[in-house]
Amino acid sequence: MAAPVIQSHVLISRASIFLYLTLALPFATHAVEDKELDALQSAAKKAFKQDVEKFAAKYCFECHGNRRSKAGLNFEIAIRKPGDPGLSRKWMDAIANVQAHDMPPEDADQPSDDERQRFLNALAQVKYLSARDPGPFVIRRLTKVEYGNTLRDFLGVDASIAKELPDEVPGEGYLNSLSPMQTEQYLGIANTALQQMPAEAQKRLFGAKEADVRDVARKIARTAYRRPPTEDELNVLVKVFELGTANKLDRSAALRFMLKAVLVSPQFLFITPSKDAPTGEKIVPLDDCQLASRLSYLLWATMPDAELSKLADEGKLHEPEVLKAQTKRLLADKRSRALFDGFGAQWLGAAELKDKTFDAAKFPEMTPELRSAMYDEARLFFESIVRENRSVVSFVNSDYTFLNGTLAKIYGLEKKITGPDMQKVKLTDANRGGILAMPGVLATTSFATRTSAVKRGVWVLEQVLGQRVPPAPPNVPALEKQDQKKVANLTLRQRTELHRTNAVCANCHKLLDPIGFGLENFDAIGRWRDKDESGGPIDAVGELPGGKRFSSPKELKALIAARETDLTRNLTEKLLAYTLCRPLEGYDHIIVDQMLKNIANDGHKMQTLITEIVTSYPFLNRRVKE
Repeated sequence: MAAPVIQSHVLISRASIFLYLTLALPFATHAVEDKELDALQSAAKKAFKQDVEKFAAKYCFECHGNRRSKAGLNFEIAIRKPGDPGLSRKWMDAIANVQAHDMPPEDADQPSDDERQRFLNALAQVKYLSARDPGPFVIRRLTKVEYGNTLRDFLGVDASIAKELPDEVPGEGYLNSLSPMQTEQYLGIANTALQQMPAEAQKRLFGAKEADVRDVARKIARTAYRRPPTEDELNVLVKVFELGTANKLDRSAALRFMLKAVLVSPQFLFITPSKDAPTGEKIVPLDDCQLASRLSYLLWATMPDAELSKLADEGKLHEPEVLKAQTKRLLADKRSRALFDGFGAQWLGAAELKDKTFDAAKFPEMTPELRSAMYDEARLFFESIVRENRSVVSFVNSDYTFLNGTLAKIYGLEKKITGPDMQKVKLTDANRGGILAMPGVLATTSFATRTSAVKRGVWVLEQVLGQRVPPAPPNVPALEKQDQKKVANLTLRQRTELHRTNAVCANCHKLLDPIGFGLENFDAIGRWRDKDESGGPIDAVGELPGGKRFSSPKELKALIAARETDLTRNLTEKLLAYTLCRPLEGYDHIIVDQMLKNIANDGHKMQTLITEIVTSYPFLNRRVKE
């Protein structure tokens, strides 16, 4: 469709101008984007041929080719289809291993620094070889938390009714994935929910005594299925009602029997599209009802409310300004704490606090009360950045936190902060503040008996800066396996550096350890200290890749906070993967590049980041055919 041409002699109304801008500007924008993408794709093809194919043939095929495919990786196949989304993870692994100098292995021919860098630069452009694709669409079951919240909002029962369901197996790092159906448990929960349902909820759902059963079924199903039911679905529900009356149930009991059928139906337990895709289409937009569900379960972990559902029924929710306004509304609601409980708690590791083991003799302070306060500190801090629309950088460099009397002792502020209630606290020590110095994070990245510079270094690189760290090689001994007589007088840092003399370990540890050493002033549960477990002085001096040095947590935080693009990209990618319930693929990363421009232009603000995700191509569309 061509953009309309406006004649200079025609008098144009305001409405006509608006219509022109609405129709013409998207075409102009897409034309520019397509032209830029074509140029990037051309450059990526050239770089891949010159710097990846040659590198792989020279240094990789011997172990990762047609004759031998160590670790299941065959570069001879991979280089023939570099834009294949299924290979995204393998290219990421290749970047991580070559960047860390783990590959090629030490006993093989080594590339020059220039060859290595050109290989890495070319692989960074592989995403531009990907076809325009929103990625595979995941039809998923409601998580335990979502199921409980949905029953609460639908029937008026307590959300804890679902507490006996098993926890989900994490997928892509987040509890947002499929797990085996527990049919008997769902039936039992449905029975309990119907028994506990308040009278006003029953009246709201069943209506007047003379109401037509099909109309009642339609009303119930529209809310429960989060979309208009089909006529076939209504036929099934009416038959269930009739089965009840045929078995001597009165009208009210038969309606409850029908409602029970709804509660254990796939349409209720799974988030599904409301319409079949047009024949022959490979990619289609999400319908408004499915968009309402995707938005509501992301930000509230529950079903869409009346306002979202009304906009969906009117076909207005997909309109960009409407969708942005609804996102802002949902974030302002107290139910948006679900974004932390679902995403933030896993990102920061706070979800592990409840069950993490600590040596009770060394750390008797790690009581359930302290663990709960650590979790709440992380939650309130995360929520403050989202609701106050602060910069993503605030996650690293902030001068406030949330404490109660229990947690204040870890900060050495027990004389100023008392009582069980969490309260916002201004921090005067620049070594504190932000997620790197947060006790809950420091605790989850420690061992049961001591700190771990390696675990903390890996956490900062992967969870904060978004760098992929190769897994540790097999059979590498832990520090506890060192000759205790030889290391008796060494500090933990000296023992870790001794570990680095192992050639197999050296390359990765050069990246990981300096960051972890920079946080060694915090013990395993986040208390400040000047000496480590051996009694030796803490040495927090380190250097980041690129040569920037630091000598304290304060200086380390400042260096990481300065990398605002890396911080924003990492959080954008992690939240987008969580939202889509799948790992990101090639074209997703092109979309992230586009989002980052808009986020940066608005000061890297958190609500802008979230809005960019919910208005993005992979959020709004779905692939229906491979």
